[in-house]
Amino acid sequence: MPLGFTLAALDLVFPAFCSICEGTLGAGRRDPLCGRCWGAITRLGPPGCYACGLSSPTRAPFDRSPAAEHRWVGAAGPSEAGFSERGPAAPTHLCGACTVNRPEYDYARSAAVYEGALREALHAFKFSGKRGLARPLGDLVVEQCVASLLEGIGAVIAVPLARERERERGFNQAALLAQRIAKRLGVPTRPRWLARVRATRPQSDLPAAERRVNVRGAFRASRAVAGRHVLVVDDVLTTGATLGECARALRDGGARCVGVLTVARVLHAAV
Repeated sequence: MPLGFTLAALDLVFPAFCSICEGTLGAGRRDPLCGRCWGAITRLGPPGCYACGLSSPTRAPFDRSPAAEHRWVGAAGPSEAGFSERGPAAPTHLCGACTVNRPEYDYARSAAVYEGALREALHAFKFSGKRGLARPLGDLVVEQCVASLLEGIGAVIAVPLARERERERGFNQAALLAQRIAKRLGVPTRPRWLARVRATRPQSDLPAAERRVNVRGAFRASRAVAGRHVLVVDDVLTTGATLGECARALRDGGARCVGVLTVARVLHAAV
């Protein structure tokens, strides 16, 4: 039975409502988001800076063709071209901030701007327990960013939550996103390759200058990352402090290349 017919039949019996606006899902739906909320997300265009992924808002998605996703090497192993001892060799363009102070990670990519419908979706996902949002949000990341990621990713790793916070929430939102993204990219998740070794204050409570201090030394990587190209997943990139510290730990563990991937990005924050 065609999927569209099945959804229509189910909606007659069990009307589906959007997790954000609570309207009916309707045309253009990306369950559990309605077409209107999905379309209201301000996507980010191709990265202008190789390292931090700085880019401009756009309504157009990246290339979603099968050919674009076929770029992935996945489990077949990394491509050796374009890598230096630290990671990818000579990027073609860096923004002014990254020219002066490169992030700990080799490259960062984000799907959309942290505002409006997407901010509401992420809040519902994290704080209201709407785990089903991991599917469309993970898909958004892949569809927007796959064309600009490097080949040869060996594993996807979620930013670990403190045990107490994960116990309170009941799940780690980054882990759910990582599982969806890894499935789409055809690479494994490796939750034991990065651990949080001490609790930290919520980053949202702190000004940018204190965030790096707050997370310094909070993560430890397994030696299994040695020589590998890994992709670290989180929900939002604000200052890059947490993701940068994750990258530092992975570097200490011997990772060859560290990429960062998030659903949303706060555009006004320094990375």
